Amino acid sequence: MARRTQQMQRFIRFYKEQTGETNIDMHKVAEFAVRYGWALPKPIHPLAMLAKQFSAAAREEIRYDQVTRKPYRANHAMPIRQGPIQLYLWVDIDEAPRPKIHKVLVNRREQSVGDILQMKLDEANWNRIHADEEPLNMPTDFTLDIEWRMNAPDEDNDVA
Repeated sequence: MARRTQQMQRFIRFYKEQTGETNIDMHKVAEFAVRYGWALPKPIHPLAMLAKQFSAAAREEIRYDQVTRKPYRANHAMPIRQGPIQLYLWVDIDEAPRPKIHKVLVNRREQSVGDILQMKLDEANWNRIHADEEPLNMPTDFTLDIEWRMNAPDEDNDVA
C-alpha cells in the first residue's frame, strides 16, 4: 500500500477522533486536512479530463437486443499493458471479436469475485466483533437473483 494512502487513512482516524463523527463526509475530511497543511492536488490536465468524460459516456451507453429487447452495455473497457503502465481501450460489444469480449468478461467476473470475497471477509470480521448479535450471513450464490432479474418484466411496461 502506498505511503500516502496510509497517511490519509491515519488522517481519517485522526479526523474521527477530533470531531467525534462516525459517519464520515470526505469533503469535510478534505477541508479539515487543508487546515492542517495538506496540499491540494494539482488539477487534472484538460485533455485527461475530457478523455475521462468520454470514458464515462462510453460506459453508460446502453443498447437493446433486437430479439429479446433486453438491455446490454455497448462499450467495454479492455485493460492492456504498455510497459509498467496499464491502459484501457474501449471496444464495442457488437464489433469486437470473441477473444476481446471474453477477456473483458473474465476481467469483470474477477472484479465481482474480489468484491464478494471482501464482503465475506468484512462479514466474518463483523460477526466476530459482534458475537453477541445475530450473525450476518450474506448469500454468495446469485443464480436465483440473476434468473429473477433476467425474467422480470421490463420497467417501461410496468403498469402502476
